[in-house]
Amino acid sequence: QVQLVESGGGSVQAGGSLGLSCAASGDIFTNGCMGWFRQALGKERERVSMFAPSSGRPYYADFVEGRATTTRDTAKNMLYLQIDNVQPEDTAIYYCAAGRGCYTAPSKYAYWGQGTQVTVS
Repeated sequence: QVQLVESGGGSVQAGGSLGLSCAASGDIFTNGCMGWFRQALGKERERVSMFAPSSGRPYYADFVEGRATTTRDTAKNMLYLQIDNVQPEDTAIYYCAAGRGCYTAPSKYAYWGQGTQVTVS
């Protein structure tokens, strides 16, 4: 059974940083692809970052490139996301997701956390 639980988020001032954590259970952490997605009100869910175990390197969407850092702690089965210099357009519900392969489309990810709201003002 795979479970993903996000924490962090909340209200952040523009120009500041946000930090999110995702606790993962099950073998997906070491054998699957894990990533962060976000969904703003009225918009489609979009991938923010991804961590593929095969490459060991994170991928970032263009809109956070240079501002985001995704790291993982394999000993704790934790995935982290930090975004610096956040702007109001970063306001969204952020989700941790995992799947057996690394894809752009949210529909390809079988496991999701409950989501955590981030509001930038």
